[in-house]
Amino acid sequence: MSTPRVIVGVSGGVDSSVAALRLVRAGEAVAGLFMQNWADDGSGECRAEDDRRDAVAVCGRLGIPFHFRDFSSEYWAGVFEHFLAEYAAGRTPNPDVLCNREVKFKHFLDAARDLGAEKIATGHYARVAEDGGTWKLLRGVDRGKDQSYFLHQLGQEQLSATLFPIGDMQKPDLRRVAKEAGLPTHDKKDSTGICFIGERDFREFLGRYLPAKQGEMRDPQGHVIGTHPGVFYFTLGQREGLNIGGVRGRAAAPWYVVGKDVANNVLYVDQDTASPYLQSTKLWSEAAHWVGGHPPARRFDCAAQTRYRQPDEACRVSVQDDGTLEVAFARPQRAVTPGQSLVLYDGDVCLGGAVIARTDAPLERRLDAERAA
Repeated sequence: MSTPRVIVGVSGGVDSSVAALRLVRAGEAVAGLFMQNWADDGSGECRAEDDRRDAVAVCGRLGIPFHFRDFSSEYWAGVFEHFLAEYAAGRTPNPDVLCNREVKFKHFLDAARDLGAEKIATGHYARVAEDGGTWKLLRGVDRGKDQSYFLHQLGQEQLSATLFPIGDMQKPDLRRVAKEAGLPTHDKKDSTGICFIGERDFREFLGRYLPAKQGEMRDPQGHVIGTHPGVFYFTLGQREGLNIGGVRGRAAAPWYVVGKDVANNVLYVDQDTASPYLQSTKLWSEAAHWVGGHPPARRFDCAAQTRYRQPDEACRVSVQDDGTLEVAFARPQRAVTPGQSLVLYDGDVCLGGAVIARTDAPLERRLDAERAA
């Protein structure tokens, strides 16, 4: 059996199945590799074994070798411990970004090279292109499925060794191709949410690692509205799970999380989905990562997303001496959340991004001033 030139990360889903199919049809020497990134925790919610069986079936249908690697310990150290630390600090991390950087395009790439492959391929909706010796990360053609947001931490070494075979496809066309090819995953439901949580209750899962700590729920003026089980269970803009009943003297309207005082375990809520306490026009980030290795300039205009599938927002980026960013938006942004990713674009080209550290939202500014006093 010849050494495969490309190892495809087969997840047991339809996207990676069609990625493998397209490479086989292109005449590539291909093998599949299934990554187990989360050890079964006994909850009955882990779908890894079902996904593995589907990945084996796909490789069998395509007539390509199947490999398995257990990266659960690497995932725990490189992704999950950071995830818990961020939530404990009251921030809202994005584990998919870290998983791509620390596992899929690091340990998976190393495993593929150990198997003699030159390239890896995944079922991400993104594209890669070389331009004058520089590798560029491009949005997927299907903007509703584009996953470049989660890939913005990749650099030149990873992109030069990566193929995204379905980056030019629309999802309905992809499912049709899968069905016509007889792939057993053609009608499999897309996975949603964080991989290690799956369909289970998020608060119950997080409570295993971060015990409940009841505190006060207040409005922005400081009036007590109710209680909560722990500020780290909530994120800015959240409406569900607040369990606020009728409050005397208040309208019967939904409440939203507008701020978190982690030190005092206070959760701030307001009734307006467009609450001014959720609005910000500036953010400051941690040190940025640039796909091309460096920023386009010390100060430049571009488009940004502060959450996945958000429409492009015009902004001006100022790169600080320590590599962090100050970003000013052309219009106010709702619920920009520390711990989430700011990702920058020039048209279809993903420039890079950074973790959001803080914003100029009114309540956040006030809490910062109180802490500094």
